[in-house]
Amino acid sequence: MIRAHFGLQKNPFEDGDNPKLLAHQQEVMDILPVHAQQGGLCLILDEPGTGKSVLKHAILQLDPKRHVIPVLNRTLHTWHTMLRILCEAFKVEFDGRDHKCERLLVAEAYRLHRSGKLLMPVIDDAHLMPSECLRKLRLLLEDFPRSHNLVLIGQAPLLQTLSLGVNEEIKSRVTYSVVLQRLSPEAIEAFILNALDHAGMGHNTITVEALALIVRSGEGLLRRTKNLCLGSLVQAVRDQVRCVDLKQVNRVLLQPHWRKDCDQPLA
Repeated sequence: MIRAHFGLQKNPFEDGDNPKLLAHQQEVMDILPVHAQQGGLCLILDEPGTGKSVLKHAILQLDPKRHVIPVLNRTLHTWHTMLRILCEAFKVEFDGRDHKCERLLVAEAYRLHRSGKLLMPVIDDAHLMPSECLRKLRLLLEDFPRSHNLVLIGQAPLLQTLSLGVNEEIKSRVTYSVVLQRLSPEAIEAFILNALDHAGMGHNTITVEALALIVRSGEGLLRRTKNLCLGSLVQAVRDQVRCVDLKQVNRVLLQPHWRKDCDQPLA
């Protein structure tokens, strides 16, 4: 609908296969592959909406001739089920017995190591993973070759979990960690304008006043800003205008999920 109305070839604010990284995201991407050469456990933490999903997609775009990147997205499982998911990610036949599956995974890791590949397993939403599974995963990776880098992507509570005494052996193996902070208004504005450029839209598609309101309402969160921009563009289509102004942005901000709790009407 937006593409047809604005005459676009690409969907606006769509990352695609090669997302454009912001400066702080690129810094993380420059560091992660280095740890895969010496063995590492890396933490990427943030609050929802500050850009860790973009980083995960960027990791998946690393050179497949050099890196093998199995991804585990489903973490609310028992160790047995997680082993099955790991086998699927490593393309290893699942046997059904935990011990044999672990041996098969280790054997596959060494096979990849001998072929010159660097392993970068990625665990998304790692803060939801049961602590027992996390400890068993750490023990499994002890048998992997050193040329691997386990990347745990999650929210801040993961760091609190690792700070518990029972998880000290995991935290002591962390070689790199980063907390993605909310972006400055200048960085959010640059993100919006870059997204317009990527979609082939002029900067005047959003008026200066509307852009300022979006930046302020986005509160430094990429996902929140992106959703507000898309909602405003949809509202522009509904109003049959080619420019997003304060009217369109305010119509979106009136929706209940955009309003603060203190603004909600009492039941």
